[in-house]
Formats: sequence, structure tokens, C-alpha cells
Amino acid sequence: MTTSAPVWDCPFDHTEGLEFDPLLKRLLTEERIARIRLPHGEGEAWLATRYEDVRVVTTDRRFSRAAGIGRDLPRMTPAPIAQAEAINLMDPPAHNRLRRLVAKGFTNRQVEQLRPRTQRTVDAYLDAMEEHGAPADLVHHLSGRLPMTTICELLDIPAEDRAELRGHAVAMMAMGPGSGDGQVRAKAALRAYFTELTAARRRDPGDDLISALATARDEEELLDDRELAVMAMVLLVTGHDTSTYQIGNIVYTLLTHPEQLEKLRARPEELPRAIEELLRFIPFRQGVGIARVATEDVELGGVSIRAGEAVHVSYLAANRDPAVFERPDELDLDRGTATHMTFGYGTHHCAGAHLARMELQVAVGTLLRRFPGLRLAVPPAELDWRTGSIWRYPRTLPVAW
Repeated sequence: MTTSAPVWDCPFDHTEGLEFDPLLKRLLTEERIARIRLPHGEGEAWLATRYEDVRVVTTDRRFSRAAGIGRDLPRMTPAPIAQAEAINLMDPPAHNRLRRLVAKGFTNRQVEQLRPRTQRTVDAYLDAMEEHGAPADLVHHLSGRLPMTTICELLDIPAEDRAELRGHAVAMMAMGPGSGDGQVRAKAALRAYFTELTAARRRDPGDDLISALATARDEEELLDDRELAVMAMVLLVTGHDTSTYQIGNIVYTLLTHPEQLEKLRARPEELPRAIEELLRFIPFRQGVGIARVATEDVELGGVSIRAGEAVHVSYLAANRDPAVFERPDELDLDRGTATHMTFGYGTHHCAGAHLARMELQVAVGTLLRRFPGLRLAVPPAELDWRTGSIWRYPRTLPVAW
């Protein structure tokens, strides 16, 4: 059993389009449980990259997110992204209570009821893109608009507030030099906005998700005012991030893998399964997310992790684990049903995963159906990719048809 290990310096700043980070690939291949140093935070951390180890860390209660509150744990961004009282830093049983309350206002049935409205929104955006004519920027016309519109309609956020809120959400995810102050200001602005908004919904509830959360009870217990405000904030930020960036990433990936695109065009009914493979394959973020802390000594993958040590997982690497996925570095829309980890795993599996899937299915399916000749309007090497953020995506995606 290993008690010490060499330390890997891990900036996790690979920005070559959507190429898988070669450092992460090395860690997956060479160091099952690696000792790493990240750009921000104090000290070092362990990193699990293989699917089975990630599964253990995300389901074993000896690895706690709550135990890291108040500590300057190793991380990707200058300032921590998560709020101390947010659901994504809670452990059971406190997490279970909040999750049950969220589930009552955020059900699969409610998401499916949104599908016709989402379809109308996508149709309108693509009408405008077609009227604009080729070439057109898909980010401007579709991916940069749809997810924010959807989550804001779910939360009933006034249209005039959405652009500013989107700006704050983007600033919170920055990880470049000098971005720390902007992160702090953005988090404070979002918190102030949702504190006021949720108080108003509690006084005068409507038919929106915030109102549903404000009135949902777990036995006799309501979310308190602080929990409600932070939950609404988390829903806004996480409710549009994945879909916003993955619409562009998925379209780019399909247009640069023509043989896979032809499979999908020939069998459009396979779109839901194809989306799952694309979610597995695309490395849509940088590095790692929120650390956990070992609450007692634990052996993991032959390594002895001591109580109090920080532990990160890489869902991206787990999605490329050859022990789980045959030919993991290849995109194969005919792949079977092995479960990817793009939406996380275990206790903190993304509560909005079904909303993201619905948006991706509607957006990508409609786009391919309406524009059978869709193609990139510039060579892939000329695309401008986002840097200085935990998210990876093209800033613009010029397409023609």
C-alpha cells in the first residue's frame, strides 16, 4: 500500500479545441491515484481518474464535500465557485433533505412539459438564422441563447435581467490571471439578486420553479430564506452552463466527424443514444471540480489517503477509461449503454441532467433536420476557442448549409 507519491503539477489548461488534455490522459494511463498540485488553493490533493475509483469517491461517505468548507482546498479557479451553504457542498443527510425539496419542484414530468415550448423557441431561433443566411454564427443564433432562455423561463426571471445575470455566471467560471476579483464580485451580485427575488416569490408565489421551491415541504420543513436564495442561484448557473457549451461542442464534433454524422442522419431516431455518446466523448471542461475531504484513513486504488486530505475526481478521465469503454478515444454513435459521468455520479449527480438532455435533443435534432447540408463555414483550425475558463467551447461557430 502506497503512502507517498510523486507530485504532478497540473495546470489543466489544454486549449487545443476539444482535444483531450494529454496530461489527463497520462494520469489515467500512468498513475491510478495521483498526487497533484492545482493552480489555486493550499497544498496538494489526490486525483482519481479511473471509472471505478471515481465511483467509489463519489458514493463513499468517507469522502466529504462539507468537510472542505472553510478550507483553502486545491482548485482550478482563484476563488471557490460554490457557496458554503449550497447543495453541492452538502453531505447526507442534509443533502438528502434539500435534494428531496428540489425534486418536488424540478421533476421529469415538468421538464417534459417544457419540451413543446423549447421546440417553439428553437424553431424561432433557427427561423432567424435561416433568414440571416449563411454563413451564420450558431453560438449567436442558438447555443448562446436557448439554455439561458429555458432556465430563466423555468425560474421566471425577467427578460431585462438575463444578460447581466449571464455575465455574472460567466465571470464566476473564469480561471485566468486576475480573474479572482471578478469572481468575488459576480458571486456577490448573483447572491444579492436572488436574495431579493426569492423573498418576493415567497411573499407572492407564482407558477415558476423558484415559487415551487419556496413552498415545497419535506414533511413540515421548508427551505429557509438563505437556502432558497442560494439554490435559485445554483440553478441559474448550472442550469444553462452544460447545455450552452455542449450545443456548440456537439455540433462542431458532428461536423468534424462526417461518418458519424451520416449515421445519425440515416437513423435520426437514434439521437438520444447519440447524445449520450457525444456527452461521454467531449471534454467540455478543464481539469477538476469540487474537492472532497477524507474523513478517515481510506485505501483507494492501492494508495493510502489520510484523514483530512483533499481528493479530486476527474469525470472526464473516467469517461475515457478503457476498462469501461472499448476504444474510449473514438467517437462511436453505435456504442452501447455504458453509463458516462458527464453529469457527475452518486450523491451530487446533476439534478438538471434531464433538462440538459431535453434541450440538447431538441436543439441538435431540429438543427440537423432543418439543415441537411449543415457544415462548418470556416476550416476547424480557424475557430476561436474559449480560454481562461473552466469551460471549453467555441466562442463563435460559423456554419453554412
